[in-house]
Amino acid sequence: MDLATLSVRRYGRAGDMTGTVRKGSDRVARGRYRAAMDLHGWIAADVTSVRTKLFDTVMGMVPAERWHEQADGGGSTIAGLLLHLSRHQDLALNTVLAGRAPLFAGHRGALGLAEASPAAGLAERESRELTTSVTTDSLTAYVTAVFDSTEAFLGGGEADLDAVPDVDDRLRDLAALDADEVQWLFNMWHGKPAWWFLQWPVVGHGHTHAGEAVSIRNRMGYSPF
Repeated sequence: MDLATLSVRRYGRAGDMTGTVRKGSDRVARGRYRAAMDLHGWIAADVTSVRTKLFDTVMGMVPAERWHEQADGGGSTIAGLLLHLSRHQDLALNTVLAGRAPLFAGHRGALGLAEASPAAGLAERESRELTTSVTTDSLTAYVTAVFDSTEAFLGGGEADLDAVPDVDDRLRDLAALDADEVQWLFNMWHGKPAWWFLQWPVVGHGHTHAGEAVSIRNRMGYSPF
């Protein structure tokens, strides 16, 4: 399956709308009615939506010197969320789907995480000890590189999205992850088809934490509304 037929995951069998229109309606031609949609464009637009929400409405509005601050004295920080969602998108896209080392490997030194575990930033609970060492300039560069690579992948043509990547080997051999340390990640991603990695780690997970970052922005008093 390529991106154009991913509609089966959202709209039923290959986007088939048969049965949704009253039989005999003179407004609809006889035979099967198929929803016309460009799923490739939909996915790319959703990724752009996450990127815009982060760059324009969070990073562009909250001063960088406050990215490490916990709103209301607790919870996640903007820096922690940016690192976390980018790490998941990076692993899903570059390592699992593209079969190469994550971009994190080339950015970890600049991020101040050269001595940190390869699993740094993956857990849902933020490690304040970890994120306080990350500079905002290096974090912005990493987040930008991750979104750029995702957009390049989506613009690179068709991909077999029904294929089931060898997640365990790729996470271990390309990302140097230890299953004993992040067994939950190996369990969650094991056996999933390629389309799932775009649907959840890239888009769904991205929207979830981008929304969380917007909430922090608002509680800090930077809401434009």
